[in-house]
Amino acid sequence: MHSATRGRGGRLATLVPVKADWIEHRRAGDRELLGWMQPVDDGFVVIDLLGRPRTEALDWMRAEEVLEELGIGYLAELYELRLDDGWLRVRVAEVSPSQIRVKKDDWGAVGAPQIYYTLPFPVPEGSLRPLSRTGQPD
Repeated sequence: MHSATRGRGGRLATLVPVKADWIEHRRAGDRELLGWMQPVDDGFVVIDLLGRPRTEALDWMRAEEVLEELGIGYLAELYELRLDDGWLRVRVAEVSPSQIRVKKDDWGAVGAPQIYYTLPFPVPEGSLRPLSRTGQPD
């Protein structure tokens, strides 16, 4: 298995668990985890399932609305993973509060090798970016 958790100099990145003050938000119907709300000053910053802040501080109700609107559909989108020699087109395969696994996009080829990369949670800034519909990064 390939690993994208090595930083500069070959050191392994340390996994950072969900912070103790993050408040889970689950979808009402099926109780699917949508993300977290991190208390900041008098508001809450929305944190997605990749561990990325998605808003500035909002009031409780607006933070919940943002998580509901965000949903989990963004996990099914195409992404690009930064490797030492450039960017690789990937799909998110697994997300948990301990790690994120992405899979090299194989364009749906049944016999293609399954190549996975593991990233720490939260996903390090600059290591994973959405691929726009035009094929260029957002």
